[in-house]
Amino acid sequence: MRAQIMRIPDTPRVLYIEDHADTRELVTLVLEQRSYEVVSGSSIASGVALATSQEFDLYLLDSWLPDGSGLDLCRQIREFDPVTPIVFYSAAAYEIDKDQAIACGAQAYLIKPSQPSELCSLVTSLIEAHRRCRCARAAS
Repeated sequence: MRAQIMRIPDTPRVLYIEDHADTRELVTLVLEQRSYEVVSGSSIASGVALATSQEFDLYLLDSWLPDGSGLDLCRQIREFDPVTPIVFYSAAAYEIDKDQAIACGAQAYLIKPSQPSELCSLVTSLIEAHRRCRCARAAS
């Protein structure tokens, strides 16, 4: 008999798109230890496929992907999901990189490497704010 994984409805879900497997595994582990459900991919194509087929509380994107830029992925996500928070987690450290990400629809930009606590604090605050807004819209 195959074991089934039961998803707890209030578990925050993060879609993480990162092409480096070691970074993807480490960040996934850090977020999962803080009770996030993490779904990951390594390209724009996988990111779009996952984002259009499932619901997430936050998108976490790298800037450089094998099939294009994280900016391209951000723009594509914003075409069908204008409200879910997007965070860039990237080694691209110039101010112009951050400015371009925000202009494409991201809420935040964090330069890696960073402390796990900094990443988790940012993810938590954006998800909580997004959920409050979603609840307020549903109540009105």
